[in-house]
Amino acid sequence: MRRLFLFLFFILPLISISQNKGLLTGGFESNIQWYSKDQNQFAPDFKDYFRSNNYLKLDYQYKNIFAGVQFESYAPGALLNYDPKLDKTFGLATFFLKYQLENLELTAGYFYEQFGSGLILRLWEDRQLGINNALRGGRIRFTPFKPITLTGIYGNQRLGFEVTEENIAGLNAEIGLNQLFKHDSYSLKLGFSYVVRFLVWDRPTMEAAGTTHSYSSRISFNKNNLYSTFEYVRKGDDALVELGQIIPEKVFKGNALLLNMGYSKSGLGINAAFRRLENMNFYSSRKDAGNIYNRSIINYLPSLTKQHDYGLANIYIYQTQSKLSFNPLAKSGEIGFQFDLFYQIKKGSALGGKYGTNLAINFSRWHGLKATYDIQNRSYNSTSLKFGEKYFQDLNFEVRKKWTTKTFSIFTFINSFYNKKYIEETTGKVDFTIIAAETILKLNAGKSMKFIVQHLWTKDDKKNWAASTYEYNFSSRFSVFVSDMYNYGNDEALDKKHFYNFGGNYSKGKVRISLGYGRQRGGLLCLGGICRVVPESTGFTLTLNTSF
Repeated sequence: MRRLFLFLFFILPLISISQNKGLLTGGFESNIQWYSKDQNQFAPDFKDYFRSNNYLKLDYQYKNIFAGVQFESYAPGALLNYDPKLDKTFGLATFFLKYQLENLELTAGYFYEQFGSGLILRLWEDRQLGINNALRGGRIRFTPFKPITLTGIYGNQRLGFEVTEENIAGLNAEIGLNQLFKHDSYSLKLGFSYVVRFLVWDRPTMEAAGTTHSYSSRISFNKNNLYSTFEYVRKGDDALVELGQIIPEKVFKGNALLLNMGYSKSGLGINAAFRRLENMNFYSSRKDAGNIYNRSIINYLPSLTKQHDYGLANIYIYQTQSKLSFNPLAKSGEIGFQFDLFYQIKKGSALGGKYGTNLAINFSRWHGLKATYDIQNRSYNSTSLKFGEKYFQDLNFEVRKKWTTKTFSIFTFINSFYNKKYIEETTGKVDFTIIAAETILKLNAGKSMKFIVQHLWTKDDKKNWAASTYEYNFSSRFSVFVSDMYNYGNDEALDKKHFYNFGGNYSKGKVRISLGYGRQRGGLLCLGGICRVVPESTGFTLTLNTSF
């Protein structure tokens, strides 16, 4: 940490100087946790009860030249269940230099990129999930004329404070056909992508010594209130990885299909998504395949389900099942769909009332691929569009209602099925129902209160849960909260735990500070359909964010 403070001491005075010859911007984020012993949550030899993740980002622009660095500090160690490769108390994590013209962009250093929806490639950062899979190398983006954009990339993927041995290269083309033919009444775009991972392999006689080539094609169409996208990915030969072991003599291809369709206008929105994934786990380093830290991932495969805001709804949360495995379970991917309907009941109607009412319905269902498996010989044969073992189902309704100028409520009903055997590779299935109610009450002088109550019913697994939250906002700058989740229905008396939390938030200008204390439920933390495993823990949490 001392190195970080010394760096800040020297770099901050340069900010005002640089404003005369360009634009320097940046931000600093610090996430600190001080763990406490609570019901034997930690092993006896656990010593690092104080941990922190810190990020300092600086970006500089001078005319057409852009440059940036990101320093990171994990002192005395990273927060629990972050990648062990984030092992430096202070270090240079990423850097880049970019030159940009109207139709040409050149980048050297670390960069982020996405081809299509990300099924074939997505390089991005999410600090809460511990993801930063930037590529260190070079990128060229060229627009020969307006409807066509070409992108080429090459480099090694970030791995902690180092990079992988394996190289990744890719080409992407985006073509606006309606612009090409000068039609403005609709939008029609084509996309083509190619990504190759060059494998580092010390046994060249084995079949798996070859590189892995992947191809993607897609089309999107928008006209008036209608929109649709279709994408297909073909993943080349890749070795089987089971229980952390590479089996080079077993090589399989993969594929993905994604279809989105929707209609929207004022007061109404309908969207339907269908996706099929087969053996689509794609890592820059095969030895990292299936790791719990989101390390070395190349593509983006979020779960296509409702991302619920309530704690109880995130106990049994679905994760994309895209891998091929024969041990401990035989499965080769997933197939399923999601449907969303949004409708606004007009103001002044019998159901809408004075201020109107918003309704949202979501339904998703996901299965394993229908396939026959030869476990002994590690081979399989899948069918194209047939549904296999049921993994997950979620039906939920949401009603948003404004009662007065100062009172607003949200009512949520969730009914779901969760197959622990295939999702978590443990045992059991869970049918559960959740009801949640939230009310916001605005008071005088900018003050407000929020109440949330939730209940989960199930006869399976850990049985019933109850939860509640109270939040008081003294102003737009300062608020406090207290919450509790209680597994009162658990059959084991020692596991009838309260997961309590209390704290506050303060913000002024570009500075935001959060401080809290409580017990964290172990399980999954998910953002945008991507998850990170978090352990059960108790302690203080301090978060600081600022930008300049």
